[in-house]
Amino acid sequence: MYGNLIGYQQHENKVIVQFEKSEAVIETITPAIIRFFVSVAGLDRKSKAIENLNCAPGSLTTHHADGVLTICTEKLVVTIKDEFYVTISDRAGHVLSEDYQGEGKPFIRKGSGEGLAIAAEEGHKLEAERNKLLFKIEKKLDQNTFFYGLGDKTGHLNKKGYHYKMWNTDNPSPHVESFDALYKSIPFLITLKEKQAFGYFLDNTFESIVDLGKENSDYYSFGAVGGDIDYYFIYGPSVKSVINRYTDLTGTTPLPQLWTLGYQQCRWSYTPENRLREIADNFRKKDIPCDALYLDIDYMDGYRVFTWDHKKFPDPKRTLELLKKQGFKVVTIIDPGVKKDKGYSVYDQGIANDYFATDKDLVPYVNKVWPGDALYPDFSNEKVRNWWAGNQKIMTDTGVAGIWNDMNEPASFNGPLPDDVLFNNDGVQADHREVHNVYGHYMSKATYEGIKQATGKRPFVITRACYAGTQKYATVWTGDNQSLWEHLRMSLPMLMNLGLSGIAFCGTDVGGFGFDCTAELLSRWVQVGAFTPLFRNHSSIYTRDQEPWAFDDQTEAINRKYIKLRYQLLPYLYDLLHDGESSGLPVIRPLFLHYQDDVRTYEINDEFLCGDSILVAPVVEQGARTRLVYLPEGNEWIDFWTKEVFAGGQYIVREAPLDLCPIYIKGGGIVPLYPVQNYVGEQEIKQLTLDVYLTESVKNGSYIHYQDDGESFNYQNGGYNLYELSIIYNDPSDDLTLSIKMKHNGYRKAYESFKIILNHTIASEVILDGEKIPYEVNGESTYLSVDHLGTISIKL
Repeated sequence: MYGNLIGYQQHENKVIVQFEKSEAVIETITPAIIRFFVSVAGLDRKSKAIENLNCAPGSLTTHHADGVLTICTEKLVVTIKDEFYVTISDRAGHVLSEDYQGEGKPFIRKGSGEGLAIAAEEGHKLEAERNKLLFKIEKKLDQNTFFYGLGDKTGHLNKKGYHYKMWNTDNPSPHVESFDALYKSIPFLITLKEKQAFGYFLDNTFESIVDLGKENSDYYSFGAVGGDIDYYFIYGPSVKSVINRYTDLTGTTPLPQLWTLGYQQCRWSYTPENRLREIADNFRKKDIPCDALYLDIDYMDGYRVFTWDHKKFPDPKRTLELLKKQGFKVVTIIDPGVKKDKGYSVYDQGIANDYFATDKDLVPYVNKVWPGDALYPDFSNEKVRNWWAGNQKIMTDTGVAGIWNDMNEPASFNGPLPDDVLFNNDGVQADHREVHNVYGHYMSKATYEGIKQATGKRPFVITRACYAGTQKYATVWTGDNQSLWEHLRMSLPMLMNLGLSGIAFCGTDVGGFGFDCTAELLSRWVQVGAFTPLFRNHSSIYTRDQEPWAFDDQTEAINRKYIKLRYQLLPYLYDLLHDGESSGLPVIRPLFLHYQDDVRTYEINDEFLCGDSILVAPVVEQGARTRLVYLPEGNEWIDFWTKEVFAGGQYIVREAPLDLCPIYIKGGGIVPLYPVQNYVGEQEIKQLTLDVYLTESVKNGSYIHYQDDGESFNYQNGGYNLYELSIIYNDPSDDLTLSIKMKHNGYRKAYESFKIILNHTIASEVILDGEKIPYEVNGESTYLSVDHLGTISIKL
């Protein structure tokens, strides 16, 4: 394909490599990020995921000898040989990535007789897919290699041995491990090899594949059916650094409004109005916190987007105002399909301004979705995005607090959109093959910008379909799951891999969307949901009720317990999302993200970290009342419920009755807590609780806590407070120095006091500003409160 390497030219951070039959561009973005580009399709499209590429390549050297081109950055060494064979090593000479130079042959699949067709079906499917590819990059697969990322693909945490397709797909069948495509296409892969991490981001919106040793265990590969070769190699060596650098390219999740971290209740459907009001009243009567209620497609007039059915909701503005007084926000679904209906303003405007995708003859394309015959806005056109953004004001003026984008793969009832459906693509005509995977991405962008313009607040947009970079505009959920134990189990690696893929704000339908949930399944699922960023219970039409009180008193009590725990943890979760806006790190994290040197963490599917301080080991098996828990090495771990201390690097057996989810806090961890509220904003938070987890061997700790108004963009201009808490053990005096300082003071509503819980600490005297202050010892913990910032001395 390329031939021999015959020369090169360097232009600042770009090296153009000439081969006999083609040329390639190697661009140093930073010393740890290298872009590889070959114009195989001649498109050279502007990236849809990377909107503001900032290059800081550092020093760069090149050397060409004996047919080998070597490019050195401050972090990496890239060697390029004939036929564009690429090897990437760290500066110490350890090979990270090496192109496979053998013949790419699939495994032999044997069979005979009548069973041959069935046995060969998988092989035929893979062969047909290979034949569709315009290009395919193959990398040598070493035995001790692990793969992560790729969004919310089904299966285990480690993706080695799997094969996936990047083609946003609405598949109504129950999701199983063998699914190769779901609603999202995030072609970002993290590789962990010999404790060093690196990533690949294939920035190509066409249908693409990622094969991680399923085709042949000698190599892994990625390729696409169209577009150009355009991929980034992203070096760590830590997984955290890979994520940070990937999100430097594609963007981080912006800080959401605080209420969006509260509990959310959804169903298809809460109509008519009295049903919605009944749900709201029950939450308040039953003392179960809740911030958001959702309206699915049935609230609309004949499924026409941006309308209300006034028989079901005679006065929606008044209804939403009454719910607001009870502390509820309302989130409404909006699908992309616009009903073909002359006289319907959204349709008429779209037709008059050529805002819809067309067939090859430039006639607006029509398919069927919920409203019947419907047209698809061309979100790849900036004019259309601006128009769609303006329509959000219709909803926000009614009192809607957030928009839920669904069916935006785009989905359709009469089969998939044909390949030759045309889109404007911001002035560069493209067909459906190129736009499909970014259709939902662009819809989310338009929705985000419209809500921001209409309200001035941080938008809450939830989307089913997305592409790399959608994290800048929307939270996501994993789509139409089922009320099955397997879907609860599978949700954990799905959420962890979404987080590794840059989607920090994500969740699943708690309890499951389809099928009928059981009391036990909901009890275990809410224990997971309490720690996921998006905490939404959602169920389908014609399934049994799934609200917290829908089963029995025990199930209701368990839901109440964990939803209230969630409200206590709000400042901790908010801190994580604030930090993630700069670091790119997610809320839900696989254990290896912080314990990369502990190889036992690499394939743990049923535990996760919430931030770096909380380890959650939920029960995900029906009937189980104990479970095996692995505690990573390098830390001591404290049982959240019993305060028992465990050494890291070991497996323990934890009793887990139905109302108990095993939770562990790392030694030295500090968790900020709020009082329980019915909803965010019900009361002004004047006191912050700091729950400090010390042990005999870990008596030092530190934490940065963030505070702002919880809804505006003022924080971007300094309108926030930043508190620094530190604990230092003084030896040989055997006392603790606890300091609370204000690192940044830009928000006027600072805390008036602090409550401090020192676990595994028995004080004999507490001194603040030279004066003894009262405290309480309960068991092995000390409790105290202070009414101002300062340094506290605690005699042990």
